Amino acid sequence: MPAPILPLIDAVTHWPERGALIGLDLGTKTIGVAVSDPDRRLATGVETIQRKAFKADAARLLAISGERSAVGFVLGLPINMDGSEGPRAQSTRAFARNFSNLTGLAIALWDERLSTAAVERELIGMDVSRARRAEVIDEHAAMFILQGALDRLAKLRGDR
Repeated sequence: MPAPILPLIDAVTHWPERGALIGLDLGTKTIGVAVSDPDRRLATGVETIQRKAFKADAARLLAISGERSAVGFVLGLPINMDGSEGPRAQSTRAFARNFSNLTGLAIALWDERLSTAAVERELIGMDVSRARRAEVIDEHAAMFILQGALDRLAKLRGDR
């Protein structure tokens, strides 16, 4: 049975109380990967996967989730500024559907509007070279996406 694909606030009911989450920023050429600590307080970058074929990409993601003892995935959903979903969002949903057939871990969709732009500004502010930014932007965007989801979950729990 495929894993459920749900908005974050619904997906959390499918995850145990503790356990790492894997954050993903899907690009056309790369997938940025981040992981949370088991208490879901802090997102840390893991790697940037150079996309090949779906099966190879999915196998690497499943390997990372196994290495990190992950209990779920948070996938950035690129929604347009007006709230509509364009081709990138449709592609992300298709990836989630295909990936859900390979894992039993619930997949949360999280609005990632402006995540890459925010990360780009931050890296420029840190005087990171253009070449270096290109290497790390997707991993940092995955961290940004996952941290946003973790902060939302903490707020739902009533954490300070």
